[in-house]
Amino acid sequence: MMNDEFTLTVEFHTSAEEIYKAFLSTQGHTRMTGSPAKVDGHVNGKFTAWDGYIWGTFLELEKNKKIVQAWRTSEFPEDAEDSRVEILLEEIETGLDTPRKARGYSTTITLKHTNIPEGQAEGYKTGWEDFYFKPMREFFG
Repeated sequence: MMNDEFTLTVEFHTSAEEIYKAFLSTQGHTRMTGSPAKVDGHVNGKFTAWDGYIWGTFLELEKNKKIVQAWRTSEFPEDAEDSRVEILLEEIETGLDTPRKARGYSTTITLKHTNIPEGQAEGYKTGWEDFYFKPMREFFG
């Protein structure tokens, strides 16, 4: 059985630290997505998002640079192993003065989602855009 994967690249006008902190805290994650989350932002710490639809564990953390998660949803077949989400943050100084508190920064997120149960990748690709990147654009400005 083949497992699916995809990579998405998105840019936000904020610092890598702001994004990193938001992903790793209950309050930050909830505010960033607009949906209740519970996050223990440490290696081996657990998280749930979108009312328990998504859950998993932090496998690897590199401050303001990298987040690696074991990740699954309630739609995974019971016998499926966890998928893996790797979030790489690359911050560049733009030198632009914007009225935001994180002025002068732009951060590129490269999100690589691997080991997805067969046939589910398209749905999650759309899901990352609709349920993460869209609200994050509004939240981070």
